[in-house]
Amino acid sequence: MESFSTLIRTASREQHEEVRGSTFMSDLLGHKLGVDAFARYTEQLWFVYGALESGAPRLAADPVAGPFVRPELFRTASLEQDLEYLRGPGWRSGISALPATLEYAERITECARAWPAGYVAHHYTRYLGDLSGGQIIRDTAEKAWGFTKKGDGVRFYVFEQIPNPAAFKRSYCALLDAVPGDELERQRAVAECKRAYALNNAVFQALGAEFPLSA
Repeated sequence: MESFSTLIRTASREQHEEVRGSTFMSDLLGHKLGVDAFARYTEQLWFVYGALESGAPRLAADPVAGPFVRPELFRTASLEQDLEYLRGPGWRSGISALPATLEYAERITECARAWPAGYVAHHYTRYLGDLSGGQIIRDTAEKAWGFTKKGDGVRFYVFEQIPNPAAFKRSYCALLDAVPGDELERQRAVAECKRAYALNNAVFQALGAEFPLSA
């Protein structure tokens, strides 16, 4: 039987490519958008990761989701540092979640409350995605807007407590393969992973509508 980590990675590959190929992300990585678009994207991440990490303490002892509650992954504090740099000390009163972001965050909260395997699906799509592809975004931001390498503005993308990302990803896949549950539950989790990518892509589409190719 195919391992759960292989199943979830294979099944989500198409959605992953859609996200990578979104107009907003293509424009951002192509240096076609200004720093305000990057800051707006960072705002949306704060709402999404707030949902992921506010639900984590309740799940720490859960047999399914508990092994994935890893403090070395937590991003909220780094996002808050970035937002203070990008938006100023009063950033909390000036940011807002797009409707697509609210829908995304609410789904994460729902899974954290009632379905641990669904929470794991969202955990996988976010943390492993930003640990991997997020480094391309960091490099782009540093080059396009002169941010200090791995410094203010891009701290979200710097996983200081994970010195060996490749080894961490292997251990993460082992955790996925050890998730308890029957084949039906695994398939439900895979479907939720696809849903997570779709929700994320909807955020990109909304950002693309808000920033239709600014120089």
